[in-house]
Amino acid sequence: MNPTITDWKGKRVWLVGASSGIGAAVARELSQRGARLALSARSADKLAALAISDALLLPCDATDVASLNCARLSMLEHWGGVDLVVYLAGDYVPMRADNFDLAVAEKVVTVNFNAAMRLASTVLADLKPGGGIAFLASVAGYRGLPKALCYGPGKAALIHFAEVLHIDLAPKGIGVWVVNPGFVSTQLTAKNDFEMPALLTPEQAAKAMVDGFAASHFEIHFPKRFTRLMKFFALLPYRWYFPLIRRTTGG
Repeated sequence: MNPTITDWKGKRVWLVGASSGIGAAVARELSQRGARLALSARSADKLAALAISDALLLPCDATDVASLNCARLSMLEHWGGVDLVVYLAGDYVPMRADNFDLAVAEKVVTVNFNAAMRLASTVLADLKPGGGIAFLASVAGYRGLPKALCYGPGKAALIHFAEVLHIDLAPKGIGVWVVNPGFVSTQLTAKNDFEMPALLTPEQAAKAMVDGFAASHFEIHFPKRFTRLMKFFALLPYRWYFPLIRRTTGG
């Protein structure tokens, strides 16, 4: 369904949202595998602190189209093209109906979904056969979960957007990947006040993600022992799913 990427040496990869968490770990993993990297995030200092030699540092605001395009033009000026674009930026705020905050919810959805669309609109003309674009979503996008009132909807929309984009670009040989991790230990998941099953380190998540490009699958998901269970839950009818998820999560 997608091109396979097994040899990263010399691959030109633009990572948007690379300053911390999974994004920073993916940057280090790809650097070790010989990829040529362009790294973007809002903080130039955090990008520099990664200390990845020869990486292009292109600070920008992923939610701002003009800022994204400025970074893109700088990348193209240096490289003349790009092989893979990866959207890694994200935000998370635990939220339920009794503490719903519209302004915060819209901010989270903007980072998790709208900004990903803005990046896609910026680079679609640059994508070539054999390469493509990847989006970091989440298993929280499979189906509704407790405390994910503003996080889950944006991730669900991102999965759907990637699916439709794949339908359009796959016949041209251009890859579209969606990456759906389970729980990963980051500053964002540190906000959770519950036990997170099958919790991964950012380094474990980065390796699983990069390894996933070696297959031709549309979706890269991990860890399998957890994501397969979530996939099963997503197939259940609502009359079974809602009671099961409440009992399983204590929600």
